[in-house]
Amino acid sequence: MSRLAALLALAATPALASEDIADKYPQSVLYDKPYEVIPGVWSAIGATAPPTYENAGHNNNLSFLVTGDGVIVVNGGANAKLAEALHEEIKTVTDQPVKLVINENGQGHAMLGNSYWAEQGVDILAHVDAIEEFLDRGPQILEGMRGYARENAEGTVLVEPTQTFEDRHEIDMGDMHIVVMHAGPAHGAGDTQVWLPELGMMIAGDIAFNNRMTPIFTDTCTSCWIETWETVFAPLGATYVIPGHGNPTNMAQVEKDTIGYLKYLRGVVGAHLEAGGTLADAYYVDQEPYRYLDTFDELATRNAGQVFTEMEFE
Repeated sequence: MSRLAALLALAATPALASEDIADKYPQSVLYDKPYEVIPGVWSAIGATAPPTYENAGHNNNLSFLVTGDGVIVVNGGANAKLAEALHEEIKTVTDQPVKLVINENGQGHAMLGNSYWAEQGVDILAHVDAIEEFLDRGPQILEGMRGYARENAEGTVLVEPTQTFEDRHEIDMGDMHIVVMHAGPAHGAGDTQVWLPELGMMIAGDIAFNNRMTPIFTDTCTSCWIETWETVFAPLGATYVIPGHGNPTNMAQVEKDTIGYLKYLRGVVGAHLEAGGTLADAYYVDQEPYRYLDTFDELATRNAGQVFTEMEFE
């Protein structure tokens, strides 16, 4: 049984949440070694935990496509050391050069590693809104990464993507037709998905989570996220999904852990509002059905407060 087949078979089984899982690839700054999810599509799966010194900020998924005429990397990585480590792994898989890096959003784990790829002369593509977020918050993001990554932050500087898109950017490279898309408002500014329609593979970015709880930001519109999912993202009918965080799986599982959670939280917060509840009490609405998700302890109460603030004025 392939690794993906095993993961799909286990998809419906709740995982025990743990933030103390040991580094799976101690000989590398990467949290885990890349593996081939389906032919030509590889991913180094990050820790389902906050960024720490131990995982060097590799808590998202760093993927790459071996097209036959070059490699496309999805996510710059949280620092230059991670980007370099991923590149070394790519070289063990293929002698095809890296021709493009795609940033899935404007967060540090997507863009801070751009400095390494720029030094290699590789073009970097990102959504215009993601670039705006990165330019606005870049210094703060960089300092935060330096705080936890320590020596692994060496060599990382802020580098803006070299190419932009707004709604859709299509690429034909080697044997692959690749659609880089912005399905609509979801987790954050400029959320980007990489869709391989001929393979049924979606590299979803942070519109989709598996195994861990999604953080809800102050500028996240959860109702918009649900609408984007139901009207644009889900109808594509992906067979395989590499989420922004968590193990590769299928649409049913990422819908359960992402949209299922958002709908549930909006339901309990909505009931709290209807009963005249306050923000102070909203932090303690019942989220026990989702305690199995990693980062529950870090995020659940904060998420409830954010959703209360959003729904209070809907």
